[in-house]
Amino acid sequence: MKTIIILADGAADEPIGALGNKTPLQVARKPYIDMLAAKGKSGELDTIPPGFKPGSEIANLSVLGYDVPKVFEGRGSLEAASMGVDILPGEMAMRCNLICIEDEKIKNHSAGHISSEEAAELIRFLYKELNDGKVSFYPGVSYRHLLKLKEGNKHLDCTAPHDVTGTPFKDVLIKAEAPEAQETADYLNSLILKSQELLKNHPVNLKRIAAGKDPANSIWPWSPGYRPQMQTLQELFGIKSGSVISAVDLIMGIGVYAGLKQIHVEGATGLYDTNYEGKAQAAIDALKNDDFVYLHIEASDEAGHEGDYELKTKTIEYLDDRVVRHIYEATKDWDEPVTIAVLPDHPTPCALKTHTNKPIPFLIYRSNGSADDVRVYDEFESPKGAYGLIKGKEFMETLMSGK
Repeated sequence: MKTIIILADGAADEPIGALGNKTPLQVARKPYIDMLAAKGKSGELDTIPPGFKPGSEIANLSVLGYDVPKVFEGRGSLEAASMGVDILPGEMAMRCNLICIEDEKIKNHSAGHISSEEAAELIRFLYKELNDGKVSFYPGVSYRHLLKLKEGNKHLDCTAPHDVTGTPFKDVLIKAEAPEAQETADYLNSLILKSQELLKNHPVNLKRIAAGKDPANSIWPWSPGYRPQMQTLQELFGIKSGSVISAVDLIMGIGVYAGLKQIHVEGATGLYDTNYEGKAQAAIDALKNDDFVYLHIEASDEAGHEGDYELKTKTIEYLDDRVVRHIYEATKDWDEPVTIAVLPDHPTPCALKTHTNKPIPFLIYRSNGSADDVRVYDEFESPKGAYGLIKGKEFMETLMSGK
């Protein structure tokens, strides 16, 4: 059996008045995804365990069948694995965004989707200026970077910047959750303030401002943790070989710990202009040799964070026509049975511009399987399917069971 998960990050939403009180999934033209729903079985999946915020790190670990409370050690440590940065004993890793602050408020979480080249120059500059033997910075993709701290205490209350756009940044600075973490919180907050002074007149930002773009005028560290201890998917589910395809270090890092090979696709951006066809072809090629492929498409999530329902609808249509169509047509006549699952990790409602913890719709199509009564894929029809409501690792157990 060949199995592929097509993960449409943040694609689920809430009804939008401008769309006739429908969601982007409902109004998008997606004949191939709907066909898979009609030929397969559907349900809804609760990806966020109690006590956890609905971040992509939590949701994707759940989708892949991990016991999140046991394995989760922060987003930074997962992204470090993708970047080839080792987390040593006594070290803490954090995601470190480059963000835009305007009028003392967080304008956006992405510094206007700064390019990786511009961001790398800023991150290297900050490393040179702020490195005191305790902290180090590593450039990633676009606004997503890594901060590593020696002897840091992870018991911190950190706010993801995409959750608080429009909020005064001083209201959401890092807080200690325990007295022993106060020194770490104070240190990280000092780095934020120092970065703002260092970045405001940097040539990269002056050039961006002159071009009418948002400057990357602050760092924002969040999601702290140590090195995680995770079993591979082979150990958990008997998957002999597999690959992960994504433009996002977080997903690639989860894949590393899961024992999946990383496949990097030229032109994969994590935005609506990503190389959809290239990622689809990479998945097809990988599936010829591997038992399992995790194909992650970020575009819908970014559109949701921007509150752009028209763009989000377009990203779903691109997913259908430029990814799902190619994968289905390429694999439908293979001698070996093929299983295709389509789902988001969490909703990213355009009205809220952030993630929510509501269950998400999913479909599982098997080339040798049976169908239920669901005929289209969306937030309201999929829950009526044969699988009903399942939670966390039950999705991978169901997917790999062949049922």
